Amino acid sequence: MINLSRRTVLRTPIAAAGAGLLAACTGSGPRPGTGAGSASGAGSGSGPGSRPTAGGENFVPEGPRGFVNPSDPEVLAAERLRGSGPVRSFRLTASETTLDLGGRSVRSWAYGEALPGPLVRVTAGDVLDLTLANRLPAATSLHSHGVRLRCDMDGVPGLTQQGIRPGEDFRYRYTATHPGTYLLHSHAGMQPDRGLYAPLVIDDPKEPLAYDEEWIVVLDDWLDGVEGSTPDEVLEQLRPGSASMEHMAMGPGRGGPASGNPSPAPSPSRRTAGPSRVQRESHSRMLHGHGGSVVYPHYLVNGRVPENPAVFRCRPGARVRLRIINAGAETAFRVALGGHELTVTHTDGYPVRHTTTDALLVGMAERYDVLITAGDGDFPLVALPEGKEGGALAVLRTGKVGRSLPTVGVRPDELDGKTVPARRLVPDDSVALDDREPDREMRIRITGGMETYDWGFDHQPYSVRQRHPVSAGERVRLSLINATDMWHPMHLHGHTFAVTGLDGAGARKDTALVLPHRKLVIDFDADNPGLWMLHCHNQYHSESGMMTVLGYRR
Repeated sequence: MINLSRRTVLRTPIAAAGAGLLAACTGSGPRPGTGAGSASGAGSGSGPGSRPTAGGENFVPEGPRGFVNPSDPEVLAAERLRGSGPVRSFRLTASETTLDLGGRSVRSWAYGEALPGPLVRVTAGDVLDLTLANRLPAATSLHSHGVRLRCDMDGVPGLTQQGIRPGEDFRYRYTATHPGTYLLHSHAGMQPDRGLYAPLVIDDPKEPLAYDEEWIVVLDDWLDGVEGSTPDEVLEQLRPGSASMEHMAMGPGRGGPASGNPSPAPSPSRRTAGPSRVQRESHSRMLHGHGGSVVYPHYLVNGRVPENPAVFRCRPGARVRLRIINAGAETAFRVALGGHELTVTHTDGYPVRHTTTDALLVGMAERYDVLITAGDGDFPLVALPEGKEGGALAVLRTGKVGRSLPTVGVRPDELDGKTVPARRLVPDDSVALDDREPDREMRIRITGGMETYDWGFDHQPYSVRQRHPVSAGERVRLSLINATDMWHPMHLHGHTFAVTGLDGAGARKDTALVLPHRKLVIDFDADNPGLWMLHCHNQYHSESGMMTVLGYRR
């Protein structure tokens, strides 16, 4: 478990949890993207054999002219307005390693040798200076999910920087202005469905919440290294032409097993080492249809399987803040803590009016902060994968050590109780958008299907040359119209948006679910110049084409 007492949080501006991360003192360093050879604090230098950084300050992607590029003067001016506080330096190393999932070992790619990766923690106003050392056999990057930052530090290969090649380092450096619970993860290919993710917490120097303890809860769906499976191979299984997808398309009586005819073998170019992970039947009432397309052998809380769960200990009656992060690639989790009511205080890092609930539905890359008052005993924290079998488990323990812990398969009544959707949360007055009318309205259709696996926007797959134009200073209203039979967690980089409803602008978020054949309307202020991705955070959908770019006109 990643947990800190409230006293520790207040006394220590930075807390580094896990191997492989070094926290450093304040100081200045080289400009971002210009190399990692400085000696300005621990964690800032290159390791043995390192080559210069993969990126540069003036990376210009392919695309039409007339738009603000990632390091253009407009981007630098916006960053200057964010100010510059103490510099907090960290170093993460991405490498192939063996991970212990609570008694089960797998080979994967991760930051250090722990899952999740090391906690990165700063205070709002600090300058985060993070060196990513790539010791993988493939190019990589680092995205600070949900953070409003300078565009050339956004970590999207081919759009905001070049991919960081094997053996190279890259320095991400930006002012962290808004407190909240965030997520660091690779933005290269299917790497986020491995172990390349870590929690990021930006503390509020004027924290208004009162609590005694803190528990960072990272949820994940896991298949990498299990029976030879890799995310890339599973993506191939989902695409037309694979044996798995042909089996799905034929079904009973159309050449599938029920008719007595074997499924055709995949061509040599489409063979995979692991078993089929294709989900053939799935339904979720909460998601209004198909729950997902991938069967995961394991679901994790803080990197551990439910047979050997992580345990968080505190005294009875303690006020505990839970920071819940879904780092999964293809699974929405319904989350509840047995015997406890949850008080929702934040979603995606932004405060909401305190709202009580029994359970939460957390889509991929969404984050919720909740408060609980710990009871006396042992209580299961269960994350139920919507539309899938199995589940993830952790334990809150305030009773005597030695008693048996809650077991695998436990299902607290709260999972079937009240669940408050994000659209019904009301933003705190401090972060609510005003009632300004939009200057620009945009409509984007979410298109594609599970059989053809041709996910995209407006029937177009992703191209780095795409631009949906906005202008600095505009209030933009974006309607996302889901024309598919699948739900999609949609994420906008570099901004937060208000989820609109009948009562006007709602909670501030950066990732929100769009249910099948429904529309999501969001408002945001175009206040962060650059080129920004809009994409589905189902990793298998985004890598199949469901990504596009919003660009600021010059």
